[in-house]
Amino acid sequence: MNKNFIFFSKLSLVLVLFVILAGSLVRMTGSGMGCPDWPKCFGYLIPPTSIEKITWKPDQNYDKGVMILHDKKFYNSKNKFMSESNFESSNWIPYTKHDYTKFDPLNTWFEFVNRLIGAIAGFSTLIMFFLSTYEFKRNKNLTFLSGLVVLSMGFQAWLGKLVVDSNLSPYKISIHMLMAIVIVCLIIYIIKKADAKY
Repeated sequence: MNKNFIFFSKLSLVLVLFVILAGSLVRMTGSGMGCPDWPKCFGYLIPPTSIEKITWKPDQNYDKGVMILHDKKFYNSKNKFMSESNFESSNWIPYTKHDYTKFDPLNTWFEFVNRLIGAIAGFSTLIMFFLSTYEFKRNKNLTFLSGLVVLSMGFQAWLGKLVVDSNLSPYKISIHMLMAIVIVCLIIYIIKKADAKY
């Protein structure tokens, strides 16, 4: 059995557990809507740190897709442009997936770090899957299960999007958490099988 496969299986398990821990902190701190959109955060790859960043301003350069707060509503910019002295609604699309319009930089960064750890965990499971293909002839089950973990991580990311879009619907949060437990169980089973073969 490939030592690298075992290493990345264990690393993936640790990272997924960190995602669950981060998700718990997000829930406890009420930061679930810290980023009201997905996969970006207020339309940015790196989220804003102050409300001034997302408050509409005149004579300001805006990139396509960024989010602003104006008159207690969120808007996304249609294109890249510079704002004029007055708010021009033709440059903006109202964000209608939910009516959440608060900004708290601490909540935003709690949620962003949760997503970031999730992305790193997903990348680790992808490496785990590729390494499992070297063992395909000897153990097809490990490759199949590793592929299932990668698919589950993608499904979990999609569930995270649904949670945000639903403004933290309780049953969607429950499904999201249940899926995380399924992923942990799958990876533990893979590690047990891999250790037994090693």
